[in-house]
Amino acid sequence: MEQTKNTSAPGDITVQEEKKYSYLNLGPTHPATHGIFQNVLKMDGEIIMDATPTIGYIHRAFEKLAERRPFYQITPITDRLNYCSSPINNMGWHMTAEKLFKIELPKRVQYMRIVIMELSRIADHIICNTIIGQDVGATTGFLYLFQYRERIYEIFEEICGARLTTNIGRIGGFERNFSDKAWDKIYKFLEDFPIAFKEFSSLLERNRIFMDRTINCGPISAEMALSYSFSGPNLRAAGVDYDVRAMNPYSSYEEFDFIVPVGTQGDTYDRFMVRQQEMHQSLSIIHQAIEKIKKEPADIFRADVPEFVLPPKEEVYNNMEALIYHFKNIMGETEIPKGEVYHSVEGGNGELGFYLISDGGRTPYRLHFRRPCFIFYQAYPEMIKGTMLSDAIITMSSMNVIAGELDA
Repeated sequence: MEQTKNTSAPGDITVQEEKKYSYLNLGPTHPATHGIFQNVLKMDGEIIMDATPTIGYIHRAFEKLAERRPFYQITPITDRLNYCSSPINNMGWHMTAEKLFKIELPKRVQYMRIVIMELSRIADHIICNTIIGQDVGATTGFLYLFQYRERIYEIFEEICGARLTTNIGRIGGFERNFSDKAWDKIYKFLEDFPIAFKEFSSLLERNRIFMDRTINCGPISAEMALSYSFSGPNLRAAGVDYDVRAMNPYSSYEEFDFIVPVGTQGDTYDRFMVRQQEMHQSLSIIHQAIEKIKKEPADIFRADVPEFVLPPKEEVYNNMEALIYHFKNIMGETEIPKGEVYHSVEGGNGELGFYLISDGGRTPYRLHFRRPCFIFYQAYPEMIKGTMLSDAIITMSSMNVIAGELDA
C-alpha cells in the first residue's frame, strides 16, 4: 500500500487518498517465463507500473569451469548456453580456438559448418515464433511447425549422435564426415519445410487477431536498443542493419548472397517478422552451401592439424603416430600458443562472442562468453512498463530470452 495524495480544505477533515498496488511474481516457473528466471511486477490492476528482474536460479559458473578444462573439452559447456541452437555455440567456440591456434580450415569444412549453423538458426526461430503464436492463443501453428524442429534434430543426431546439446564438430572441423543418410535427411528437410513454413506464415503473418496483439506490443527504438547493446533479430527489428555474418564474416559467409531483414518499429510483430524472413534467408544459404560443397573433395571434413584434433579411434589402435597425438591431446602435452583473441558469431538471438586469453597452459587462462540474452534482457523492465500483463508474456517470447544464456 502506498500513500499518493493528501488534500485538506478550511474547516474540512483531512482526506487521505490511497493508491493500492499489487505485486506479482512472474516466474521463476517455466510456463510463465520460458525459463527459470523471475520478474517481480508492481501492478496497478492489469497495468505494469514497474518490474524487477531476478536471474541466477540455474547459475553454473561455465566460465570458471572452462578455465579448468582442456580446450577440446570446453565444447559441451557451450551447448548449455542457448540450447535451442547449440551447434552455433559449439562452432563459435571452435572458431575462437582456431583463431588462437592459427588453424585454416578447408573450404568444404567451412561450408559444412554453415549448413549446420543455418539449420540451427531455423530451429531456434521455429521455437521462438511458434511460441509467440502459442502465447497469443494460436496453438495450431506451434504444434504443426514444431515437427520440423524435430526433423532438424534428427539431422544432428545422424551427424553426431546427439539432438539438443549436440557437442557437434571439433576444433579443426568435424569428428567424422556426413553420412549419406545425413545428406538424405537434409535434402528431405529442404524439400518439405518450405511448404509447411508457407502454411504457418499464412496462419499468422496477416492474421488480424495476431497483428492486433503484437503490433505496438513491447516496442523499443533503435537508439534504446543500441544503448542496451542489443544484437541479433531484436536489434534488426528496431531498424538497425547489423548482422555479424555480413559485417564480420566468418566461415566464408562473405561468399554467400543473402539479405539482412530489418524492421521499423522494434515491436513484437517486427521481431516475429524479422525471424520469419531470416528463416527464408537461411534456406537460401543452405542451398548455396550445398552447391559449393559439391565442388570440393568429398573426403575432407577437417583440417590437417593432428596436434589439436583427436585422431579417429581406429587409427589410435593401429597407428603409432595417431596414438602419440592422442596421448598428447588427452594429457595436455600439446604446446598451446599464448595470446588474446575475441571471436563472435551470429547466434540464434544475437552476437555470441568468446573472449579468450591463453598463457600457454593446457587450459584457458581466462574465457568470457558474450551471451546476447544476458545483455538484452536488461531492457525488459523498461519495455513492459505501462503495458498489460498479457503483453509482458508476449514481449518476453518475442525477445527469445533463453535462461541458459542468462546464467552462464
